[in-house]
Amino acid sequence: MLDRRSAPAMYTILASETLPAGGPDEVGNKAWNLMRMTLAGLPVPPAFVLSTGWCRAMRRGGVDTSELGATLHDGIGRLERAIGLGFGSGRRPLLVAVRSGAAVSMPGMMETVLDVGLNMRTAEALTCTTGNPRLTWDSFRRFVQGYAEVVAGLPAEPFESLVRSVLADEDVANPRELDHRRLRHLTSMMLDRYRALAGAAFPSDPFEQLLCATQAVFRSWDAPRADAYRRLNGIDDDAGTAVTVQAMVYGNAGATSGAGVGFTRNPSTGEHELYFDFQFNAQGEDVVAGRHVLGENDRLRRILPAVWSELENRSRGLEALFGDAQDFEFTVADGRLYLLQTRRAKRSAWAALRIAVEMVEEGSLTPANALTQLEDIDVDRVERTHLCPPLPPRLAGAISAGAGVASGAIALDAAAVDRMTDAGLGIVLVRNETDTADIAAIAKADGILTAAGGRTSHAAVVARHLGKVCLVGCRALTIDLHRKLCFVGGHEFHAGDFISLDGNDGSIYAGRLSVTSERPERELAAIARWRAVGR
Repeated sequence: MLDRRSAPAMYTILASETLPAGGPDEVGNKAWNLMRMTLAGLPVPPAFVLSTGWCRAMRRGGVDTSELGATLHDGIGRLERAIGLGFGSGRRPLLVAVRSGAAVSMPGMMETVLDVGLNMRTAEALTCTTGNPRLTWDSFRRFVQGYAEVVAGLPAEPFESLVRSVLADEDVANPRELDHRRLRHLTSMMLDRYRALAGAAFPSDPFEQLLCATQAVFRSWDAPRADAYRRLNGIDDDAGTAVTVQAMVYGNAGATSGAGVGFTRNPSTGEHELYFDFQFNAQGEDVVAGRHVLGENDRLRRILPAVWSELENRSRGLEALFGDAQDFEFTVADGRLYLLQTRRAKRSAWAALRIAVEMVEEGSLTPANALTQLEDIDVDRVERTHLCPPLPPRLAGAISAGAGVASGAIALDAAAVDRMTDAGLGIVLVRNETDTADIAAIAKADGILTAAGGRTSHAAVVARHLGKVCLVGCRALTIDLHRKLCFVGGHEFHAGDFISLDGNDGSIYAGRLSVTSERPERELAAIARWRAVGR
């Protein structure tokens, strides 16, 4: 066991702090970048981070709960003093998010628990301090559902079925349309279901919630999807994840609040534009989890023009600070913008070439630095595919999250992908939602088509980085797993039938179609010039 003198480190993420000597290897990429943003004066909610050493020690069985609990008490105390709220307070409660963060970014592969610190006492206090009972009960039902799945290891479906039942009773499409009374009733039902499934009441002690959530996030380093991602990307199993505990800001606080994910440049094409998804009256998991159809970007521009303008400015500032295109998560709480994380944007190979060349032309990168960024890409093999005309009738459209073209046999689950891979078939994975649990299947498929999700959900980010054609949010797609078939725009497909996805414009066609390709000639010529000068 560790004693206090040999315990791994804990650091606060406040404007008054300095960067730790151990860098991202010690505090994880997420916390390291939060620290850099905070020091640069960007709007980051205060936080503290438990170093990756805690994860390594826990995997060796070298940390007891009292040691971890004492460190969490210390960190919470620092947050309370910094922002004037009290964790577990019955007057002005502090709620926190517990987030993973390895030294090498692994989007969506590990766990997060939001709204930690809620119980009946703090719920009433949150309502009193915000004057917003809907915020309270929406956050509480989210917390119970997330804690049940991530921390207690309970199945998600019994809780999802409660949500569907209430939505059906109220005849509304999603929880954002429920008022505070129905949300309070839903929370009560979820607490009852938790007790029935877990065999014990939902924990009401905020510090017990925090301790168990932290342990669960550390454990998620060894989750199957995280393990599969590390194998695909050559990441050391022993590196471990840090855990960041961050003060909550509420994207679900009403009409001038929301959550989003942005890229400072288009990660599919490389075009210099702010590429983002935003959902009003939502928390971050609504955007990144891939379970919802997103599409409120234009409403953000219209309804909150000052926030939109600030978002554009912050996007440029992030590129200047980090010297590369960024992928960042943000929350708008009552009209105020907060940045929750940033990381080097995962991008297609085509986008990587265009971004590198344009950043050199802008003076943001030197040719030598640009060549370093492209070291892992075989530039001579970079191409973008297109469908050859004439084309058959278009069945439906979807949101493109990965450019190019994919034609292949339909697989409706990961097991089917494995079978088809063994048979040497081109494969299109068709799912209801983008899910990082499908990481191994995504890596083997040629294309991905989903009914829900957005361009910036974690699984879409991973698919795009792997060079996969990815169409998401296809409202015309329905799947019948029991009968092993799906419908796209009324056209029936059985598992194994061929389908074609055009990631360049979002179109979907029946059958296997002919494909042509193009090369990024302008970018290749620029790279050849850099190399010639460097020789």
